Amino acid sequence: MSFNARFGRESAMARQQISQAFGIESGDSADSTGLNADCLRERQRNFAAALLDPDMPVPRGLVGPDRAPSVKRFNVYRNNVVVGLVETLRAAFPAVGRIVGDEFFAAMARVYVALEPPKSPIMLDYGETFPDFIGTFEPARSVPYLRDVARLERAWVEAYHAAEAPSIDPTLLTTIDSRSLPQIRFTLHPSVRVVRSSFPAVQIWLMNIDGGVPAAIDFSSGGENALVVRPVAEVDVRRLPAGAATFIIGLAAGASVTDAATLALAEHSNFDLAGALRDLFAISAVVGWNIPEGSEFSPIERVA
Repeated sequence: MSFNARFGRESAMARQQISQAFGIESGDSADSTGLNADCLRERQRNFAAALLDPDMPVPRGLVGPDRAPSVKRFNVYRNNVVVGLVETLRAAFPAVGRIVGDEFFAAMARVYVALEPPKSPIMLDYGETFPDFIGTFEPARSVPYLRDVARLERAWVEAYHAAEAPSIDPTLLTTIDSRSLPQIRFTLHPSVRVVRSSFPAVQIWLMNIDGGVPAAIDFSSGGENALVVRPVAEVDVRRLPAGAATFIIGLAAGASVTDAATLALAEHSNFDLAGALRDLFAISAVVGWNIPEGSEFSPIERVA
């Protein structure tokens, strides 16, 4: 028997076995794999739902070597999937895990996994909504700053995986007509994130990462805003002085230096424009600039 003939026969047998496993009758419309498209989609949905819901039965059509449904086999697979997703969250939010402890974090993460399964095969994207979930998770209400620490950690992850971009030499600004400087618009590094918090989130985060040193926290001292950026290889997290968060958010939204500074001064009368610009250039957070003609700026809040 030729290879093509043998391959055709074996393919037909395989399609028949798959059809039997998925309960497809011989008269059903099927694609090239032998599976009815609607039936396959339904079984895939049931399979995905059963993975994350321990109360659901083994999906129909899943059998062991003895052709009988295998609850134990599926539970092993189900547990591995959930544990894998929980560990993905633990790796992305280590400070949150350290604050609440392993047992609490695992329980909280399992609830999140059931409510928010991955929408992409790229696990780097998983956990984007975890900080907001923490904010609504009733057992975590006793730790009101936990959500902001999680937001800071999520910003760190996003900054770490952001695109590369070379910074500009600030001396190039000396070539610009001084009358145009107020209208200059800076392009910030793709990794730039700003995290606002009414709690000392940066201090709490620093205490709960590797090498962190426990210390007393004065919650009456007010909140902290953070700049997260990775201009080269390492992610840098910095506390921002008064007004700087609003200024950077304005620049990121496309505001001119004048418009962004106006927003910052409206929020904090002691905003230091020169210091904010100096700090941005010092950490290589500025990657471009332009002076558009005849354009107007409408502030758009973009916060990590």
